[in-house]
Amino acid sequence: MTDKIFIGGGGEGYGEPQEMSFKYANRHGLIAGATGTGKTVTLQILAESFSQAGVPVILADVKGDLSGLAKPGTPSHKLHDAFTGRAETIGFDSYHYHSCPVTFWDLFGQQGHPVRTTVAEMGPLLLAQLLELSEAQEGILNIAFRLADEQALPLLDLKDLQALLVWIGENRGALSLRYGNVSPASVGAIQRRLLVLENQGGADLFGEPALALEDLMRQDREGRGMINILASDKLMAAPKLYATFLLWLLSELFEELPEVGDPEKPRLVFFFDEAHLLFEDAPKALVDKVEQVARLIRSKGVGIYFITQNPGDVPEDILGQLGNRIQHALRAFTARDRKNLKLAAETYRENPRFSTEDAIREVGVGEAVTSMLQKKGVPGIVERTLIRPPSSQLGPLNKAERAEMLRSSDMAGKYDKPIDRHSAYEILLARTSKAAEEAEAAETKAEEAPEPMAREFNAARRFSGSRIPRSSSRRHRPKDTFASAMSEAVIKELKGTTGRRLVRGILGGLFKGR
Repeated sequence: MTDKIFIGGGGEGYGEPQEMSFKYANRHGLIAGATGTGKTVTLQILAESFSQAGVPVILADVKGDLSGLAKPGTPSHKLHDAFTGRAETIGFDSYHYHSCPVTFWDLFGQQGHPVRTTVAEMGPLLLAQLLELSEAQEGILNIAFRLADEQALPLLDLKDLQALLVWIGENRGALSLRYGNVSPASVGAIQRRLLVLENQGGADLFGEPALALEDLMRQDREGRGMINILASDKLMAAPKLYATFLLWLLSELFEELPEVGDPEKPRLVFFFDEAHLLFEDAPKALVDKVEQVARLIRSKGVGIYFITQNPGDVPEDILGQLGNRIQHALRAFTARDRKNLKLAAETYRENPRFSTEDAIREVGVGEAVTSMLQKKGVPGIVERTLIRPPSSQLGPLNKAERAEMLRSSDMAGKYDKPIDRHSAYEILLARTSKAAEEAEAAETKAEEAPEPMAREFNAARRFSGSRIPRSSSRRHRPKDTFASAMSEAVIKELKGTTGRRLVRGILGGLFKGR
């Protein structure tokens, strides 16, 4: 195995062959270009190369094309002659067809193994972004997570969070004294956003068994890195869900992986397709934290590669950290296009042989303007490059092939069946029932007591500001809301903290909190 990835080369009019050093592959990268210029194939050849070197890969399959990584290309393919011709032109003498080890994942559990996390692991910051909450609503969500931590109420799925929000809304008076104003309108708004998320299928994301990160970092028996493909064609219908899930996955990797410094090759490579969705309408606080993760996760051996149409889709502070760049064609039909083209050209180290701006406009399908990190991490001079052809199948597997791979996968059966264990919903429900039973017993005792004793009992309750409801009142029956069940117990609950605080990570997930 070489210590570099062959990206491509050139014939007449092109520069030197372009290679990416594994040593600098964890310095992140960018694949950009207009629709139809070859970004997906470039992603495919990078995934193949990392896998062959034993590096696991995580990538989102937005268009459904990347499942072909699991199958070798064939001489019968209509582009076979073009591929072999391209390989000969660029001096890719070792070119041959081969497949890669692939595991399919799907948040909805239809085209891959189910992917789940818990509400607690998602954390309030990312969940607020997913639900598009206002500042006031995000504050209440933080109160909910704080109470869950203090009271040892596991937030595993959406019904746990919904139950806790009901409890908070009904006991807002007592809670506001400690945590600040709790508005019923804000609680209701969060509940409505959770309902929208459920309608989009987002409830499938939350629950157990939660995804174990080690299952994304496997190698096959031959030592090749596993390529984890997340089916995202349907997920793109809910872009906030798509972006938030990938950011959560990045935060989990950051929190759980140990420091390794500068390894000879990455431990894992993460491809973010449709990267603009990660930053579109994102609050500055979230963008700042993503920038911080991108800067620090390099030392944990993780390389992040953003795939997008325009480099301007990536915030400038993050763009500056992307050392390896492959820029496919950008079209300049409008004033805004020309401005974006000029900005893209300015991010490269100039080559005196040609204009970078003109080259980005002129390169054809399967060609690119490239710059890779050289010795000591110095950006290489920009070159025009013919991208090497893929070794795996270009295009998706059929349904039967995909189904067979799912059946024979090492992950088959591990995540298929959801588990609904004892968590916040069940705990609050149990406390509700107990409180209702105690209230009913006290009421019955008062009604059955001798008349003088009953008068004293009622007088004492009136003096304390409480009202004795009649037995016909529905207020204290077990089937009613959390308000009637928990109002008398709230102060005791706030005092009875367990002393167990869960530390939240840089993007709000739980650090070692599983």
